[in-house]
Amino acid sequence: MLLNRNAKKWIIRPDGKEKVTGELRYLTDLTAPGMLHGKVLRSQYPHAWILSIDTSKAKQLPGVRVVLTADDVPGLNLFGIAFPHQPVFCQDRVRYIGDALASVAADTEELAEYALSLIEVVYEPLPLVDDPETALEAGTIMLHPEGNLLHQTSLQHGDTNIDTVFETCAHVVEETYFTPRQMHTYMETEGGLFIPEADGRLTVYSPTQHGYKDRFQLARILGIPEEQIRVVSSPIGGSFGGKDELNVQPFGALMARKTGKPIKMHNSRRESVISGIKRHPMRITMKTGTDAHGRLIAHQVRILADTGAYATLGCEVLNFATEHAIGPYTISHVDVEGKSVYTNNGVSGEFRGFGGNQVIFAVESQIERLAEKLGMDAWELRKLNLRQPTDPGPMGQQIVATEGAAQVWAKALESPLLAKRASSALGSEQEPWLRRGVGAALVMHGAGLGLGIPDHSGGRIELTPEGKIQASFGFEEFGQGLYAALTLMLQDCFGCAADDIRIVIGDTDRVPSSGSSTASRATTMMWRALQRLKPAFVLALLEQASLLCGVPAAELTTGVGGIHHKGDESGEPVVTYAEAAAAAATPILAHTEFDYPTTPEGRVGAHYLYSYAAAIVEVEVNMLTGRVKVLQTDHVIAAGPVINPMGFLGQIEGGSVMALGYTLTEDAVMKDSRYVRHNLDTYLVPTFSDSPHRIQVEAIEALPEGDTFGPRGVGEIGSVGLAPAITAAVRQATGIWVNKLPISPEDIVQSIDWLEGVEASD
Repeated sequence: MLLNRNAKKWIIRPDGKEKVTGELRYLTDLTAPGMLHGKVLRSQYPHAWILSIDTSKAKQLPGVRVVLTADDVPGLNLFGIAFPHQPVFCQDRVRYIGDALASVAADTEELAEYALSLIEVVYEPLPLVDDPETALEAGTIMLHPEGNLLHQTSLQHGDTNIDTVFETCAHVVEETYFTPRQMHTYMETEGGLFIPEADGRLTVYSPTQHGYKDRFQLARILGIPEEQIRVVSSPIGGSFGGKDELNVQPFGALMARKTGKPIKMHNSRRESVISGIKRHPMRITMKTGTDAHGRLIAHQVRILADTGAYATLGCEVLNFATEHAIGPYTISHVDVEGKSVYTNNGVSGEFRGFGGNQVIFAVESQIERLAEKLGMDAWELRKLNLRQPTDPGPMGQQIVATEGAAQVWAKALESPLLAKRASSALGSEQEPWLRRGVGAALVMHGAGLGLGIPDHSGGRIELTPEGKIQASFGFEEFGQGLYAALTLMLQDCFGCAADDIRIVIGDTDRVPSSGSSTASRATTMMWRALQRLKPAFVLALLEQASLLCGVPAAELTTGVGGIHHKGDESGEPVVTYAEAAAAAATPILAHTEFDYPTTPEGRVGAHYLYSYAAAIVEVEVNMLTGRVKVLQTDHVIAAGPVINPMGFLGQIEGGSVMALGYTLTEDAVMKDSRYVRHNLDTYLVPTFSDSPHRIQVEAIEALPEGDTFGPRGVGEIGSVGLAPAITAAVRQATGIWVNKLPISPEDIVQSIDWLEGVEASD
């Protein structure tokens, strides 16, 4: 259920039918005449010197068209969206099991695979650095010249000697929390089609969240101008941050340029597991103290993140985690320190929630523990400490004031689940081994890339010769419902029909740079772009129509099929869009460029726009097996106006199910810096049967008077609060505190045995 029940906004997704029928072709489905198949040779060791690479046997194999190594890279043999230091091809050293040493293009995929087996690599294994804590110890081998510390953060306010503040606290809770390495598990694994054109340009059809950034990186690798590369990046079969960084693009591009033939690449699930980025596993130690009445006084946080072998966006993830380690609360004395550390484990990087999931699990768990110590309802404890609309942001920065935190808190009280928490029975006479509990969490989540990080955007709108209102943006469609949201925005702007609209996205030859489709920013940026584009575009359109029909432009308006008399309810336009386009001496269009709104003050990465949410869940715990089942969830979201109700609902539901896996089943376990699970038969993501039988979503759409920033994205906020809500429910059901994700059934059973032993002795 949504507060916005406008029936006109509940539309069928423009790409929905093709997706559910299987007709839609993802980029990795594409083929081209004469194409070759590309494969990449990955390291046999997570850490070793490379003594030699012999490709001669592979090159001699009939049907093999090219074998490339580092010597064949004409430009920069490095990539990285923020910090280019990951080798395209390793030359002297491998640092994780996904490192690339060579690539092969052959007539068939099977032949390319066989050719890889003929490449002879001589290694000298090196000691493993597989634990972020030991990585920082003196004498540990350095994985990079600058050492094993990628990035360090700190955030302090109040008394600099926080230990003395803790001495004055009436109640103190200290706990260490552990979060897992989660896989994105998108349907479409990494891949694409790379086509060398007759004019010397290169066309790249490859899933990404930022086509222009891919083009920039590929130009450096190939040693050619950006304008010689076209990146087509939609539609994508899922991303969640995992395709924000380059993956197979460097190899496909290099081989296409070398052979002059199209190159098809598509990772198997195993290849995706080994080489793809994951969610940062973190160890978070929190110490939090209150006065006798429950007022939060002191909060100390230590974050240790395993970023793996290379940086990608590890610095930015840690910045985000540091900023959100306080939650939506006002705390007098704060001391946060974070470290992101290189290891020989798989590379960790951008992932839906971007470091927020990890620290919010810890913050909200601390609130639950403190409430129990205080003998106080946890929801009331949250209210007592909730930040006020005009309070500065977590980093002391100015932020856009909203009532979102208080609105979410109050609306959550109407949840039948939250009401049930006070009287939830721990078991039943019929099945005494099943116990139920209810838990809740309250979260605050920043959108956009943050202060000091380039966050450019732009868009274009024009009337095509066929009479279509065409909107062009550099965003990508990867399942988040961008097409539907933009269709509704355009209809709202111009009063037109869906048939009057044409949308062009994800093609660097046809769209302006709009920035990345990340950080819950795309909806906001499209909405803001249309507000800027509408006045000039409509004025030009109405003036052209006025010339044709003789009616003053002030008496005309845009509508279904064309331009109408204001107040005319006949439904017939006086000038159709096609007629206006045909008569125009010059194209009718408007273009805009701008940046995502940022705080005027603060530290690098500090956010300006925040959304708020509550998650309330009911769980059932099987005391015999330790299995946790989430029965139903309620979500309350304050993120401004709802543009696309169906998309809004889908994002919250989808994000919460992804968080369900994060909390209960998903962990890309590594042993000796090698992945233990390589496929989805043993890496368990939630299925429909695992999902709650009821998911309720309430949207709070109101924004304060004068807020011109419009709708906030909700791609992430639905995923960040579920874990602590589930663990709070498990506590109520079983009496067990959970500090490690995913929740281990074995740990639950062992804790039950221990608790029952204590009860028996009492």
